[in-house]
Amino acid sequence: MQPTTGVLLVNLGTPTAASQVAVRHFLRAFLQDRRVVDLPRPLWWCLLNGIILPLRAGRVARAYQSIWTPEGSPLLAFGLAQQQALGEALRQVDAPLPVALAMTYGEPSLARAWQTLKAQGVNRVVLLPLFPQYSSTSTAPVFDAWSRLMAREPAVPALDFIADYHAHPGYIAALAAGVRRHWQAHGQDDFLLLSFHGIPERYVRRGDPYEAQCHATARLLAAALALQPEQWGIAFQSRFGREVWLQPYTDQLLQQLPVRGIRRLGVLCPGFAADCLETLEEIAVEGKNSFLAAGGSEYHYLPALNAQAEHISLLRDLVLSQCRPASEWPLSR
Repeated sequence: MQPTTGVLLVNLGTPTAASQVAVRHFLRAFLQDRRVVDLPRPLWWCLLNGIILPLRAGRVARAYQSIWTPEGSPLLAFGLAQQQALGEALRQVDAPLPVALAMTYGEPSLARAWQTLKAQGVNRVVLLPLFPQYSSTSTAPVFDAWSRLMAREPAVPALDFIADYHAHPGYIAALAAGVRRHWQAHGQDDFLLLSFHGIPERYVRRGDPYEAQCHATARLLAAALALQPEQWGIAFQSRFGREVWLQPYTDQLLQQLPVRGIRRLGVLCPGFAADCLETLEEIAVEGKNSFLAAGGSEYHYLPALNAQAEHISLLRDLVLSQCRPASEWPLSR
């Protein structure tokens, strides 16, 4: 009997509300993951519950309130749009696979999404973390959570796990298409900054390929856009704590670029499959304020891929590559 395949899209997660209570609950679940913070548990428990959550929950809640939409969290709204669009795209190529959306932390949970697929007779899962570049802090927790869930499952489904797609031609083409649309609407900026989420440097030293994959994505995108070395750069955002993270730091570079003569700046966050707090507030708002205060004259945040047609085509291709040989794809190129 042929297996019934289902698709499980997974993003990191979001609070259920822009309240301090909901944000605190989300941050606790996220920051308790040993993959995210690997400090000794007794020490980290004290720091997290005694200092970090009391100090950060209110500030982060206010940041979420500034980007909250009538549909709720932008990350969830875009995720649901991606789920629906991917399902429609698969039906259009005669591959009507059920598609579910889950978050590693928060709702919709991985367990709930799996039960939705299971109720439709799915016994083979294409598990697609929406993290183009693999990291032990983002992609690996998806696999960990799936493994814990399957430990309680009497009949474990077959699994196709897509660990990364940082150099996939469709991904680079989708990013490039978004940049070109921005140029057509606003003109080309003096400089294109590619800002990726940061991780501690020591994670890379012990084998995490994330930094190398970020640089590979950046080089491929710059080549696709025919940018010269002086027209683009890479940086890493969202660090916290005193530990050294991947550099250069986005917040510092935004202050340095005007000194180097960059007055008109475009910023793209290629590692985020959907817009969220880190893009809409940290980059689009705080980043803009920082750049302009340092002497810049014009700042453009370029949206994440979200549910753009090129992105959905990429996700469709990634799924179909796991379901049938490439020679059998009924895709329109």
